[in-house]
Amino acid sequence: MIDSLDLVIDTVVAREVLDSRGTPTVEAEVLLEGGASGRAIVPSGASTGAHEAHELRDGGSRYFGKGVTQAVNNIEERIAPALCGLSALDQGAVDGAMAELDGSDNKSSLGANAVLAVSLATARAAANGVGLPLYRYLGGPMATLLPVPLMNVINGGAHASNNMDFQEFMLVPHGASSFREALRMGAEVFHTLKGLLHSQGLSTSVGDEGGFAPNLASNDAAGELLVQ
Repeated sequence: MIDSLDLVIDTVVAREVLDSRGTPTVEAEVLLEGGASGRAIVPSGASTGAHEAHELRDGGSRYFGKGVTQAVNNIEERIAPALCGLSALDQGAVDGAMAELDGSDNKSSLGANAVLAVSLATARAAANGVGLPLYRYLGGPMATLLPVPLMNVINGGAHASNNMDFQEFMLVPHGASSFREALRMGAEVFHTLKGLLHSQGLSTSVGDEGGFAPNLASNDAAGELLVQ
């Protein structure tokens, strides 16, 4: 029997860590009264749109302006006092408290990186507290299907140093009977594409997202490669 008091948020801490590109990002950790905890790291993409939630960066020379110590401080000095004492099971109340505390339309006060890290860490702490994997905690007893995987096989734009405008050329394994089959289809196309690029004297180096990043004559040329 799980005591509801064991699922109350006791401590929220944060730290600056590096993502897979060597760029600083936020890690948050939420600890519950009963000892369960959850962590989340929230790296951002190489490109962001003008209307996306605001990722708080420090500016200045440190890490070329990309440090996140302000976001870390916001978690420990502003978010933590507002959340401690709330139930981690009430995700809506946790997220609502942070939205109210932030007060902006795009999370520019606390930083979307601070808010998202704490929100996800809370969900993981709650799942651990009740002894469920995260997918089951969020999806319920009917969470038995994996999503269709989309494979990013050619990179361009901000994701690669080549002459293509599109950032991602992706495969959709339409008609696959299972996740296993969809993954096989994507892997076979990926390796076939590598051979095709090599046979045409094109680069098989990869871009930011793991897709190939050849210099092609046009965006259409990438599509033509994929349908061969």
